[in-house]
Amino acid sequence: MAKKEKTKGPFQFMQFSVIGLANAGVDIGTLNLLLLLFPTDERGLLALFNTIAYSLAVANSYFWNVLITFRNSAEGSNRQRLMFILQGMVSLGVNNLVFLGANQLFEWVGMHRWLRYNIAKGCAMFLSFTSSFFMIKYFVFKDTDRKFFRK
Repeated sequence: MAKKEKTKGPFQFMQFSVIGLANAGVDIGTLNLLLLLFPTDERGLLALFNTIAYSLAVANSYFWNVLITFRNSAEGSNRQRLMFILQGMVSLGVNNLVFLGANQLFEWVGMHRWLRYNIAKGCAMFLSFTSSFFMIKYFVFKDTDRKFFRK
């Protein structure tokens, strides 16, 4: 294996992580704004708010990861878009399950609402971020011979 290929994975993960920080701002910011405007403990609304926040972050993720992290393997094809949407749905499921589950656990231990929402969101983001990277790298933007952004 060439040296460039050995460093490609860690470098891509670093790029994905930096973009992930911006996505985290979109995700947490949107969730907190919705909770500030419409305070609730109702699980259905929490799932809806989390889904809205996560979906905005995923759209941001797609845009920046196509342009930066996976630019050498992004084809811009309908297949890649569909695969990205499918991985986003799986990651959203992971995110919602962890967010709601952790929130419930933290509520049982008596944690303050704002703190438990944000810690639960952080846990959800970490697990969905990690699974998302591997799904995107190995299923959505796996290296192909066609290069969308090369001239």
